[in-house]
Amino acid sequence: MASFCAATCFHIPAINGSALRNRTSLAIATRPSSPAAASFWRSPSPSKRPSPFTCLSISSDARIKEAVHTERAPAALGPYSQANKVNNLLFVSGVLGLVPETGKFISDNVEEQTEQLLKNMGEILKAGGASYSSVVKTTIMLADLKDFKKVNEIYAKYFPSPFPARSTYQVAALPLDAKIEIECIATL
Repeated sequence: MASFCAATCFHIPAINGSALRNRTSLAIATRPSSPAAASFWRSPSPSKRPSPFTCLSISSDARIKEAVHTERAPAALGPYSQANKVNNLLFVSGVLGLVPETGKFISDNVEEQTEQLLKNMGEILKAGGASYSSVVKTTIMLADLKDFKKVNEIYAKYFPSPFPARSTYQVAALPLDAKIEIECIATL
């Protein structure tokens, strides 16, 4: 069978809001990488010619997204969900080290906030049908990157090997002057 190169050509029509709501198709075509593939591509026989376009659907249909909420973790501080299920993924919003019953930080200490935050995250994961072992990506935001080592020691107790992919950033500020915030993506 003919081989095709990795170069991909895109034909993207103008997209507007109503087109997205109506599942606009996006056409993608690949070009042949060798003379043999080129002649196969131009083959006059429709039965032997590969389809030059593959269609992908883009949808903003709210039915494919399900909000996750649990009382066992702090409520969202604004107009967002604790997590969203989309297909076979769970997207967990940034979690803080707040005590669910009081809405206050467990302490001003980064270690205790990290421990509480990860307990809160575990409750959200459980409510969404996931667990720490199904987390594939985390993002950690720290008020002070000097806390990196302390956070790593606690983080390693919650996530089994193979560890999730991860990014860690020092940020200018976090909600409610938190010391740490973590968000994650898990598989279902």
